[in-house]
Amino acid sequence: MTGSKENDRQAEPIFVTRPSLPSLEAFTESLRQIWDTKMLTNAGPFHQELEHRLGEYLGVEHVSLVNNGTVALIIALQFLERRGEVITTPYSFVATTNALIWTGFTPVFVDIDPMTCNLDPARIEAAITADTVAILPVHCYGNPADVEAIQAIADRHDLHVIYDAAHAFGVRDNGKSILGCGDLSTLSFHATKVFNTFEGGAIISRDAAAKTRIGHLRNFGFVDEVTVVTSGMNGKMSEINAAFGLLQLKHVSEEIEKRRIVSEYYRQALDGVQGVDCLAVADSVAGNYGYFPIFVKADFRIGRDELYDLLKSNGIYSRRYFYPLISSFPMYRDLPSARPANLGHAIRIANEVLCLPIYADLDLETVDKIVDLIENG
Repeated sequence: MTGSKENDRQAEPIFVTRPSLPSLEAFTESLRQIWDTKMLTNAGPFHQELEHRLGEYLGVEHVSLVNNGTVALIIALQFLERRGEVITTPYSFVATTNALIWTGFTPVFVDIDPMTCNLDPARIEAAITADTVAILPVHCYGNPADVEAIQAIADRHDLHVIYDAAHAFGVRDNGKSILGCGDLSTLSFHATKVFNTFEGGAIISRDAAAKTRIGHLRNFGFVDEVTVVTSGMNGKMSEINAAFGLLQLKHVSEEIEKRRIVSEYYRQALDGVQGVDCLAVADSVAGNYGYFPIFVKADFRIGRDELYDLLKSNGIYSRRYFYPLISSFPMYRDLPSARPANLGHAIRIANEVLCLPIYADLDLETVDKIVDLIENG
């Protein structure tokens, strides 16, 4: 690394993620077809085909496309008949909790399992009150939450479960998609995700009746030209986004495989580096390798933020994801459940985490440089 850092800084910066793009020629042909149909939105042919193709790829039956992952969460929560408290995690992107506020729910934070970074089922039951109506877990970094334990709790207390599966596109556990768990699961197809449609998202539901209702909620409540049955919003995905998604879907398996190689290379290279831990993932999980978080422990040679600055100064843009905790933001910090004493594991993990760059065309020589900077500075 000596003598090369200045050149590295002048080269193209290395970000946490970078989307793979279809050929310009293929996308231009899709645009031509959209122009020919003159149908730009409102569940056109590209939209309908993408819903079908995603269902096949993901191993789920009922897919409803929307225009982004936050809208997916809002519509999924709007789907619920009751309002009240929703138990959720403070360790997520802020959209998870913002969606609760937008739909009239009260968030109740529960600590995470420090090994998985997911909502700790052992702490959920103690947080349930007469006002609790649902649980909103996150499959953090695409690592599946303990869906069986969470569902058992929900069943005992007559609660809904909606999964924020923004990170979990294509993730399977014991060969089965995790997107069929709970009442609904929501996906994000933001440009930073493994599968993207520029902007976009989806809701996975259990049955056709739920999909029909979600269709009303994402389209102003319309059933037909003159019938409105609910106070829906404009959450539709455009034909252009759907066309881009169909092109991306052709290559997403290859994208995930390339990410797997990078992820395993990181793990091998970081093995034995004192004070750096990698996220534990069960052998039964087939992930999408959307993120590569490390945890900088107290016995590492420098602090987490110092490491973040060191990487940045060398053109490596890691991310402290998720830091700070949602519960520390001014609109949430006064909630009783946001007290730091309740969230010890989440606070510690938020102060340790650093997501390293990972994407399909990240070459292993660059990974070596990143690991060398971590280990030696």
